Amino acid sequence: MKLSTGFILIAMGALVSIGFLPHPVDPPAPVGPVPTAAQLAWHQMETNAFVHFTINTFTDREWGVGSESPSLFNPAGTDAMQWARVLKETGFKQMILTCKHHDGFCLWPTKYTGHSIKNSPYKNGKGDIVKEASDACKKYGLKFGVYLSPWDRNRADYGKPEYITYYRNQLKELFTNYGPVVEMWFDGANGGDGYYGGANEKRKIDGRTYYDWPNTLALVRQMQPNVIFFSDAGPGVRWVGNERGVAGETNWNTISPDTLYAGKAGIEDLLNTGAEDGTAWIPAEVDVSIRPGWFYHKKEDSLVKTPEQLFDIYLTSVGRGSVLLLNIPPDQRGLFHEKDIKSLYGFRSILNRELGKNKAAGASATATNYRGKAGAYAPGNVLDNNADSYWATDDDVTTASLEINTGKVQTIKYVMLQEYIKLGQRVKSFTVEVWNNDAWQQVAAGTTIGYKRILKLAPVKAGKVRINITASKACPVISNVALY
Repeated sequence: MKLSTGFILIAMGALVSIGFLPHPVDPPAPVGPVPTAAQLAWHQMETNAFVHFTINTFTDREWGVGSESPSLFNPAGTDAMQWARVLKETGFKQMILTCKHHDGFCLWPTKYTGHSIKNSPYKNGKGDIVKEASDACKKYGLKFGVYLSPWDRNRADYGKPEYITYYRNQLKELFTNYGPVVEMWFDGANGGDGYYGGANEKRKIDGRTYYDWPNTLALVRQMQPNVIFFSDAGPGVRWVGNERGVAGETNWNTISPDTLYAGKAGIEDLLNTGAEDGTAWIPAEVDVSIRPGWFYHKKEDSLVKTPEQLFDIYLTSVGRGSVLLLNIPPDQRGLFHEKDIKSLYGFRSILNRELGKNKAAGASATATNYRGKAGAYAPGNVLDNNADSYWATDDDVTTASLEINTGKVQTIKYVMLQEYIKLGQRVKSFTVEVWNNDAWQQVAAGTTIGYKRILKLAPVKAGKVRINITASKACPVISNVALY
């Protein structure tokens, strides 16, 4: 006898209703804002590189005034392939180049100003460092991003409507000739003293309205819809509020951007911690330089951050749910300096040593609750190396404990936790305990988790670790737990 599909489905439904088959368990509903696909990919990069390089490299300044002659720029040994190779080998995923800093000098032969590389001695005016950097990123599998300063201390029309047309024309050049561009970076330094075509005066602009950012960003999205925009307030990712490499110990990926704009004063604390009830997913990016300055200065050759300092910065950036954007400035040759390179490889060596072997591999996991007792939400999902599986509790359970048993006593120095942020950021507080001397001993506590949280412990010997979610906006959703 041949049964119809409809009959089979009706019969299965009857079996479910009388308890012979398990009821399907719905996944948790999203809570609050959630990341876009582009933002999620940004989170997953974790470590990116800034490359500050321009005429300032030759004038020994951090900010040029705009009157510098292009003839000063001649990094004859420039090798963007060296930059990309070092970055690739030390684990970085993206390079963001300062195509134009506040002085207005352009590293590509733009057709909209003579204040560019085309009037420099570099390659007899035939050079294009934006193209060299973009090509190097393609060769080494790195993403490419651009920094284009909105402030321009060279332009006579800065502060006037005509300048916005100029700025947008340059964005068109960058986004159509050097793509794909994954991230566009612009900071809050806008208006002040400048050359301004010889005016040599101070100019003020209204940072809220002058650049007409909504239409400028819409123009870029027409060319590359998935680009991530960085500024103090996003809209893609936000500034972390300092240049020390430190995200907030409480670090929400959400803020309410309605009253924020690039350059607004007094918002550093908000940018550092985010807002639990923020209306938009705008996570923090941690920008910091490997040297005291952002551009190369010979006097800083002895002040390059050590591998140990870089690892500490990793723990206070990536380890607090942010992305690290580390600046490495080429020197006057156009190369990463040997001392910077040595520090980068040392940093990678520490990272591999400290966080390279997950001691929870092969462990078992139990929990005080898991959603509908369904395997799709079981505690073991935090150990399966699958970013798309997770442990979740029932909707009415917002405090719960997750226990990891490694099967043997071993030294633990770090605990790493990840939320399944596709469903929003939820955890508000948690503690970590280890089974020691026949009792649970608290060894760490925290507030937010987000994409990733790494807690550094005083080294402790234990075979069992317990994570207690003590407060959450909704049922906790944890995708990964690792021990190192």
